[in-house]
Amino acid sequence: MLLSVLAVALILIGLAGIVLPALPGTALIFAGLLLAAWADDFMRVGAATLVVLGLLTVASYGIDFAAAALGAGRFGASRRAMAGAALGTALGLVLGLPGLILGPFIGAVLGELSTTRDLARAAGIGVGAWIGFVIGVAVKVGVAFLMIAIFLAAFFLF
Repeated sequence: MLLSVLAVALILIGLAGIVLPALPGTALIFAGLLLAAWADDFMRVGAATLVVLGLLTVASYGIDFAAAALGAGRFGASRRAMAGAALGTALGLVLGLPGLILGPFIGAVLGELSTTRDLARAAGIGVGAWIGFVIGVAVKVGVAFLMIAIFLAAFFLF
């Protein structure tokens, strides 16, 4: 019973971590789901399901870095701007919520400014990077709920 309560707590904290930069959201969700499977002695959720959940967890972290860079790319960003958006996202994760919100934008703008001196173009590309980041967060929310749905399906249906 205690393991189940702890599993639910980890999942709920993980859901908050999807949007809060200080918490590793999908990793906490995975830990909670693994703990829930363990609490049931892996009777209903086996290794195959846990491997799929683990792969989704790893993929969700790639989304963070790719989303901002791809968003900038859709606005015609240079390679430096896309790299700046990805780097800004990574640094933003460390700097908390303000860094997470501004990191992709600032990284893309600085990257674009290093290739062109057009501030208006660089700002537009920064907005594209930020839009990409927001879309990435939405995709991560979807991945988190997909992970929970897969676990529940394995637990209750199979």
